[in-house]
Amino acid sequence: MNLKELAANLGLSQTTVSRALNGYPEVNEATRTRVAEAASRLGYRPNASARRLATGRVGAVGIVYSASDGYGPHTSEFLGGLGSRLGADEIDILISTVDDPAEELATYRRAIVSKKVDAIVLHAPRPDDTRVALLQDLGFPFVLHGRTNTTRPLAWLDIDNEAATARATEHLIQTGHRDIALLNGPRGLTFTLHREAGFRQALGKHGLALNPALMANGMFSDETGFRLAQAMLERRPRPTAFLAGSMMTALGVFRAIRSAGLTLGKDVSMIAHDDVFPYLNADTMVPSMSTTRSSIRAAGGRVAELLSQVLAGKPADDIHELWPVEMVLRESTGPGPH
Repeated sequence: MNLKELAANLGLSQTTVSRALNGYPEVNEATRTRVAEAASRLGYRPNASARRLATGRVGAVGIVYSASDGYGPHTSEFLGGLGSRLGADEIDILISTVDDPAEELATYRRAIVSKKVDAIVLHAPRPDDTRVALLQDLGFPFVLHGRTNTTRPLAWLDIDNEAATARATEHLIQTGHRDIALLNGPRGLTFTLHREAGFRQALGKHGLALNPALMANGMFSDETGFRLAQAMLERRPRPTAFLAGSMMTALGVFRAIRSAGLTLGKDVSMIAHDDVFPYLNADTMVPSMSTTRSSIRAAGGRVAELLSQVLAGKPADDIHELWPVEMVLRESTGPGPH
């Protein structure tokens, strides 16, 4: 199946089919979807070499990870979604790692100057992010996974962390909890600030005072969750509920609750954020874990699609996606003390 045959099968011109496959914004979404489905059904695969000659692109997307990112399961899941979707278009990922965060900007500059990538994925942004400013100054295509404070054009995808945390906090308050602990992500990142804002918003709505001793930041890991929760459970009054920033953190909190001789879902409640890891299922935990849930792998796949739109010329200011987060209540949440 070549392009001419695919176009004939669809009753469209070769130009329209080519532009639809390459994400050009002038092709409407219905046509783009129809062409993509037909290409998949009929086994059409574009000739990568011919496409690169026609577009002048190298067929690769860059992403930089710093040692401070932790290289955890969130990294592998996001890359899995990103790579699968890019691979369908025969686009590679060029991953660079830096041990010193101070080297990060230089790494982006090298990737651009060497012309090894057509676009870049930025992740884990801060409100005032120098990486974003650099790529904007250089006019280089990129998509941000997350958000940052800038008035300049920016393509981004994020989940509604603030609303998700506010909703989870409100549920715990409505079921009688007052001493609620927030185990958040690393300090200073945009998403952790949004989660803290949601937490504060829900407490304020119900006239509850914020207790700084029940707020903590750290990497999403079992060890960090255990250490932070253990210290909080030794306080008096102790927290009767936890908001865990990830399922990895939740494992540590669960361990701390058991070590204190308490029962999750009865003595202490918990709602965790679930990035939908295939090897850590909230439904099959004992007790099953209440969660706010949004797939980080799906986010990676969608970022890949947004990159194709950016490269096809769609204005960055027209690419803003804020995903709602669902809440699933299970056995780990019970009523607060009476």
